Amino acid sequence: MANPCEVEVLNNALSGIGVDEKSLVSILTKSQNEHKKSMRKGCSKFFLEDERQFERWNDSAIKSLKAEFKLFKDVVVLSLMHPWERDARLFKKALKKGPPHYNVIVEIACTRSSDQLLGARKAYHSLFDRSIEEDLASHVKGSERKLLVALVSAYRYEGPKVKEDAAKSEAKALLNAIKNNNGDHKKKAMEEDEVIWILTTRSKPHLKVVYEQYKKISAKTITEELEVELLLKETVECLCTPQTYFTRVFDTALREDAKEDAKKALTRLVATQEDVDLKGIAAKFEDKIKERVKGAYKDVLLGVLADDRQ
Repeated sequence: MANPCEVEVLNNALSGIGVDEKSLVSILTKSQNEHKKSMRKGCSKFFLEDERQFERWNDSAIKSLKAEFKLFKDVVVLSLMHPWERDARLFKKALKKGPPHYNVIVEIACTRSSDQLLGARKAYHSLFDRSIEEDLASHVKGSERKLLVALVSAYRYEGPKVKEDAAKSEAKALLNAIKNNNGDHKKKAMEEDEVIWILTTRSKPHLKVVYEQYKKISAKTITEELEVELLLKETVECLCTPQTYFTRVFDTALREDAKEDAKKALTRLVATQEDVDLKGIAAKFEDKIKERVKGAYKDVLLGVLADDRQ
């Protein structure tokens, strides 16, 4: 007969973002058939009994379990891959999956240095015999096309110099573009050439000043104004307030009802943002990771965050 502790261990091993491999292996290797049967009774979420008292796996639980194992595999593969190849492949996968995944393109294009982004474009050439710009232009429709092509093509100045007067002027231009798009025949801010030009050519230090200037002349921040234009909002966040973006990724992925895409976003962030300072995020989410995440995947997350706290 399985004791309550064993049932709890098994339930924990089959739940959460990761799998507690050590506990699972211990149960599988030390339990006999009758013992396992009693544990199945205690794990009704994962094992079902039909009207004929036939025991079987819950199919949805099997899919979930496969996904949990895959998260650890994915973080290992992404971490070991050359950064340029990794980003190129992430670009390609996002394009194939379509509009709901275009945020991945934004994330990569806006959080990499100019040289890193150029490297990813070179890798895309080698891997797929096409340019990322070419594929974006042929696959993306509507207002997102101009934004995404411009973002991946960017080679920004990365020095500390900021033109204060230009930043103030550009903050007003962004405000006018966003505020003027609230009428009955409103045009998306993403469709405004000047909005695209500012966000895709200016340096990140410059854009952070633009962001602060916007906040001074408006009752809201740029991102608060762009709630209905999610892709543009995420562009601004990744460029101007990346910690806000990363915090939301962690928070969404670590909820009890987190969707698979949210968990994958956390895996991608941990594996690809090695140059990002995650100190604040580490302090905020460490306890939740320990509570919600299992096994080797938990060790990877905590290891990355520990490195960033040093």
